[in-house]
Amino acid sequence: MALLDTPITLLRPSTIEFGAGSASRLSAWASAMGYRRPLVVADAFNAGRADCLGLDGDVTVFSGVRPEPDAANLDAVLAAAAAARPDLVVGFGGGSAMDLAKLAAVLTGTEQTLAEVVGPNRVKGPRRTGLAQVPTTAGTGSEAGIRALVTDPATQAKLAVESPLMLADIAIIDPALTISVPPSTTAATGVDAMAHCVEAYTNRRAHPLIDMYAIEGVRLVGRYLARAVADGSDAEARAGLSLASFYGGICLGPVNTAGGHALAYPLGTRWHVAHGAANALIFPHVLAFNTPAVVEKTRAVLSALGLSARPEPEAVFKAAHGFCAALGIEMTLSGLGVPQSDLDRMADDAFAIRRLLDNNPRDLSRNDIRTIYEAAY
Repeated sequence: MALLDTPITLLRPSTIEFGAGSASRLSAWASAMGYRRPLVVADAFNAGRADCLGLDGDVTVFSGVRPEPDAANLDAVLAAAAAARPDLVVGFGGGSAMDLAKLAAVLTGTEQTLAEVVGPNRVKGPRRTGLAQVPTTAGTGSEAGIRALVTDPATQAKLAVESPLMLADIAIIDPALTISVPPSTTAATGVDAMAHCVEAYTNRRAHPLIDMYAIEGVRLVGRYLARAVADGSDAEARAGLSLASFYGGICLGPVNTAGGHALAYPLGTRWHVAHGAANALIFPHVLAFNTPAVVEKTRAVLSALGLSARPEPEAVFKAAHGFCAALGIEMTLSGLGVPQSDLDRMADDAFAIRRLLDNNPRDLSRNDIRTIYEAAY
């Protein structure tokens, strides 16, 4: 674990607007910045309520964002951007919409291709458009980050692009936009936000500067997630989860996730399991596996969630599994439609995600991963 004298870089959007009704502030900001040709990147549902952003000028709305977007989905966004010639790109939705907006902002009007920018710091600047992010779920925290993920349809692997040039100029976090999110999605995305915080907090690259965001994010999920699942109109709970999601996004930049997300990704790329649901299913298994390497931090995580358990793997698994299951989340791979015959291929895929596994506080072998999948089946 990093100490206070370990150098770290913390990047955040230069302007952050938070609070119910704050989505209406985007229009004034865009006008003040002189933007007249906004491109809103959204899924079909959020495209239908893009008017709430109040944008002026020649507004184009791309409505084709899909869950777990692949390279073809990005190509469609880039084609829309080429036709619209935007001076501002707005990500309006969950992590998929915001990630595609980041890539559209840095690739539009350039000769660079997706293949050329995969990896850290390969995007060439300067960026030619403004970038605004308006999340409508409380899970990914993508509005705060510098990474974007798309799936390679040929390999079924996540392609990760990382660049400070993908940092939003403004992030507008309006918890009122999340009230329409149904209970099952609220539960899964809330656990995803928690997983970002927990994996950063227990990470080999963990840092005291990030720990404070991470553990507070876990506390917020522990305090508010069950409330929001039970009553989607609970404004205080929605605000708490939106803040937890944002804190998780801050954690991702300088520290990132670890084994939990590495094991969750194949569920999404191979079997199109929603990202939050995949992380929720995997979370108890990896938290318990990591416990011997991070006993005190695991104890702090359990306390932040309001769980009473000894920091021993079996007790940790039981408590974390119960927390997720009580939210109504499906906690078996078979229940999600994943065939047992694919567990070996999934283990191969997960073991190859070294950018995350190398962060894990305890080494995860390919056999360890396969064993976790079997236990989760």
